Amino acid sequence: MVTLPRALVLGVALCLAAPGCDFQPDPDQGPTAAPLPRITSVRVEYRQPNDCFNVDPHCDDRVVFFGSWMHNGNEVLLNMAPGTRQWTGVATNVPVNFPPQDFPHLVRVFDPRLVLTDTGGITAARLVIGGQVITQYIDPGTPNESGLIYIDDNGVGRNPQN
Repeated sequence: MVTLPRALVLGVALCLAAPGCDFQPDPDQGPTAAPLPRITSVRVEYRQPNDCFNVDPHCDDRVVFFGSWMHNGNEVLLNMAPGTRQWTGVATNVPVNFPPQDFPHLVRVFDPRLVLTDTGGITAARLVIGGQVITQYIDPGTPNESGLIYIDDNGVGRNPQN
């Protein structure tokens, strides 16, 4: 006759040999996936100066918008409202960074009317992002000129606080 302790040992041995018995803890599954950033769409408006400082016939070429979150090829070609010098467009997939997280976005346009100025056609002046007039700049008057802006979940622009 089999004694209880011997039966217990035999049962444990059989369980360990069977594929369904697992007494070893499972390893961690690894890190969870990084959360997807919140994104939104933002209306872009730019008022072009009346004067053309360019000597070639490209003064009527389209204005191009750039944001620091964009990769090459994702620039936004703005459209001119008929009879005006007001250019508009919509930037999509803009990362939300308001309330302020890290740094404001850098924004600017390439304006073909300004090619022969000190900025080489780059400017953040007269730029409205998400309904907010840009009021803070870095490197103004240079080819690196950019405006600073935060964007909320509703696509509304917010100037950085001083």
